[in-house]
Amino acid sequence: MTSRIGDLVVKAQDPDRLSRFWCEALGYEVSAKDETGVAISGASNAPTILFERSDNSFADGTLHLDLCPTDRSQADELERLLSLGAKPTDVVPLGSWYVLADPEGNRFCLMARRIPREPEDFHD
Repeated sequence: MTSRIGDLVVKAQDPDRLSRFWCEALGYEVSAKDETGVAISGASNAPTILFERSDNSFADGTLHLDLCPTDRSQADELERLLSLGAKPTDVVPLGSWYVLADPEGNRFCLMARRIPREPEDFHD
């Protein structure tokens, strides 16, 4: 028997803004929202991401995700993510990935490797 990730928790100064960014970036939808934060979800077999309200600021953010394009090149996906509010970091691209930051500075990587899209029942 193994364990699976059920939730990923991200400390956020503005959970609404981050949830909108990550919903657009990942194709997720808001699944819960209250005074403590916002939860977004994709397919039933994908982890829920919880953006928990926090007034603390963190130099390097609180979570790191690796994103892989599904239906376009890495360059096209980089352009799309930047248009959504991602920011380049001072980390020089190494190998086949770019290190970016979301609107609050949480770092994530955009990989060159493409992966299949989520199944049609992604939001079941």
